[in-house]
Amino acid sequence: MIRIGILGDIGSGKSYVANEFGYPVFNADKEVGQLYKKNKIIYNKLNKALPKYIHSFPIDKKEISNAILKNKNNLKKIIKIVHLEIRKKLNTFLKKNKNKKIVILDIPLLLENKINQKKDVLIFIQSNKVDVYKKLRKRVNFNIKLLNLFKSIQFPLSYKKKKSKFIIKNNFMKKTIKKEIQNILKKII
Repeated sequence: MIRIGILGDIGSGKSYVANEFGYPVFNADKEVGQLYKKNKIIYNKLNKALPKYIHSFPIDKKEISNAILKNKNNLKKIIKIVHLEIRKKLNTFLKKNKNKKIVILDIPLLLENKINQKKDVLIFIQSNKVDVYKKLRKRVNFNIKLLNLFKSIQFPLSYKKKKSKFIIKNNFMKKTIKKEIQNILKKII
């Protein structure tokens, strides 16, 4: 099985590109969203760790955002609780797809949390900063402070780019992305 790790800036189109490969995708952000909606154990742990902020189940993402904005250490507490469960979900995903030729890992903190393996094929999604910022501003819960906090726990983009075997220039046009993906798949399969 070839594991492809998708790297890039917040809002660069990592999830979009990951889905365009046509292989099973592990999307960590979606999995976290599911935990907040459906996992009572995670709710109880977060409620115990952050009782001032987390008081409703399913967990409202605004409560999470408020906790993070009030104190950066709250982000570390949330990560400690949530990432353990996400790793379990990733292992389940990998077992379920062990016979697939390729799997795509769309995990924002792939390198930071040492989830990648040496033989993973890392692909960096490069996008125009102005386009990314325009896209991010359209998001319902866009908050520049929150965005900057998340960026502060990530490795620099230059490091991620250097670690990557391939770079996809995302101009947010499906035809271009498909062509770049086909070129990469020809080289790795």
